[in-house]
Amino acid sequence: MISIAEKIIKHKKAVVIAFVIFALVSTVAQFFVSVNYNMVDYLPEDAQSTRAMEIMEKEFTAEVPDTRVMVRDVSLQEALSLKEKLSAIDGVGEVIWLDDVADLKTPLEMADAETVENYYKDGNALFSISVRSGDEVAITDAIYELIGDEGAIAGEAINTASSQKMAGTESMYAAILLVPIIIFILVVSTTSWVEPLFFLTAIGVSVLINLGTNIFIGEVSFVTQSVAPILQLAVSLDYAVFLLHSFSDYRKKTNNPEEAMQLAMKKSFPAITASAATTFFGFIALTFMKFEIGSDLGINLVKGIVLSFISVMVFLPALTLLFYKWMDKTQHRSFIPSFTGIGDFVVKLKIPSLLLVFAILVPSFLAQSNTAFTYGLGEQPETTRAGSDFTEIKEAFGETTPIVLLVPTGDRAKEAELVQELENLDYVTSVIAYVNMVGSVIPPEYLDESITSEFYSENYSRIIINTNQGTEGDLPFSIVQKVEEEATKYYGDQALSLGESVTLYDIKNVVNKDNVVVNVLTVVTIAIVLLATFKSISIPLVLLITIQSAVWINLSIPYFTSSSLVFVGYLIISTVQLAATVDYAILLTEAYQHNRREMSAKKAIVKTLDEKTFSISISAAILSSVGFILWMTSSNPIVGSIGLLLGRGALLAFVMVVFLLPAMLLVFDKFIKKTTYKANFYEEK
Repeated sequence: MISIAEKIIKHKKAVVIAFVIFALVSTVAQFFVSVNYNMVDYLPEDAQSTRAMEIMEKEFTAEVPDTRVMVRDVSLQEALSLKEKLSAIDGVGEVIWLDDVADLKTPLEMADAETVENYYKDGNALFSISVRSGDEVAITDAIYELIGDEGAIAGEAINTASSQKMAGTESMYAAILLVPIIIFILVVSTTSWVEPLFFLTAIGVSVLINLGTNIFIGEVSFVTQSVAPILQLAVSLDYAVFLLHSFSDYRKKTNNPEEAMQLAMKKSFPAITASAATTFFGFIALTFMKFEIGSDLGINLVKGIVLSFISVMVFLPALTLLFYKWMDKTQHRSFIPSFTGIGDFVVKLKIPSLLLVFAILVPSFLAQSNTAFTYGLGEQPETTRAGSDFTEIKEAFGETTPIVLLVPTGDRAKEAELVQELENLDYVTSVIAYVNMVGSVIPPEYLDESITSEFYSENYSRIIINTNQGTEGDLPFSIVQKVEEEATKYYGDQALSLGESVTLYDIKNVVNKDNVVVNVLTVVTIAIVLLATFKSISIPLVLLITIQSAVWINLSIPYFTSSSLVFVGYLIISTVQLAATVDYAILLTEAYQHNRREMSAKKAIVKTLDEKTFSISISAAILSSVGFILWMTSSNPIVGSIGLLLGRGALLAFVMVVFLLPAMLLVFDKFIKKTTYKANFYEEK
């Protein structure tokens, strides 16, 4: 480490210039990285809805109607004219309205009332349309221009467009709120006005390089774009704090800044490496998710941790030695409050702390396993145009969710039987297929291709089933199951279904399996790192119980408050919280072990808490601020839920490390001594 440090210090100007150039190039490169807002793209290739989508794109030209457009106070003729105008918008594919399911040449009173009211009710017309993926913003803007302020849009396209429009604004808003808060927290924790800028510059450069290197991936998910940069900043700021605090300590012992930095790099290297390793392996677990939004975020966070580690160990020492005189000129008195006495207070509460946590641990574990989950983006907030439009359409027409079935073509009698079975299913309002729209006795080859191409391709027949339920939940998922069961009865595994509710049903099935894999991998990999760090069997167990307790309590709160939780957020945070906050436990335990070799367990824990509580509180305050600001600024339910869980989780982890961990270290002191290699604990004579 000393020889590496010497080389970095010797070439400090070249190091700083190289990092600045990399950061500038990366800043430009990030604008060429596309952001994907389509959750379907992140399902595994063998998922049923993924295969169905690939087949439909290959076999049919028209896409699945996934968006509804409502226009108020129009006649039948005006509605038909609007349908033509909607169809003419570039990027709008299929437009389905009343004339596709009923003969408008006959009086509406003679048509099936329920069918009519799905499309035309009280002078309001409701169109089902498909929108080209990737151009949602431009297409929905064009639709709004056509239908005016009185019209409304609901569905996948407008949700995606709203998320895209808000993403940039919200990220900027989050940064504007966050940076001053972090600077304030860091100013309080240091004795120099400019030192926080050194921390933020070192980590900021690594964040920019991380964003820029995504150009080699080509595309990132909207979750990664929103969460990864801020999370990388929050999790890795500690590395910079470790190094510069160590540098400040050594400067009191030597007048040579370069020597002080060499010693600081050597001393802080094991602590920074251990901290980075637990976070690194925790995030590695996310890359094993089959639902690739998790693996996309995992890859970016792993890359970010490595880049932050390199930046702190290479760029920050060089930068500090170039400008350390600024730190000297901007010294201020210490604002650190005295934490003397907290150790005695915590020790007095050790038995109540243990009893309380272990009393709520089992209920918390059971509750977090039974939380009500959502799997998609859900409804947009009422304050947005998309949110108010959704409410308007729901009040006027109820909910409509289409399911598309693809079945082998050729046997129209079998197809007619299946369509009849589907029409009889509960919550199905209409079924659009060749056999009931045109007639099973009329051969398709006698009709114009523009009519038949909507229903038949060379190999498949397409059936659109409209339901009057939402896109997800027990009831919508049970409808998907029943539709798939009916199709399987006639066509076996050759029948494929797709649509938003089908996609979310597939996501549910995939992420439930991911949950077990990711959680086990996270715990096992972090346990191995802790085992290597402490050379102990018991200490990793104590640390994991401490942080995992905080995770379970955090994730159980939605159950006790009867609120649903976005499952992707739940899955990601169960890994991220453990990986990001186990550092608090490592910091306290390492200091305790050092003190325990010189004094009794009680005195060691009191001294450790008096000295380290502030450092841990700074890390927790930064991570918690990041989480709560993400939650407050994001209209995206997945990003918002990750923020809320992260903010709350950091505070809970802090409480557990300060109260539960010391209690366990004291109670299990003899067991820890026996199960730790070369513990060398102090023994009173």
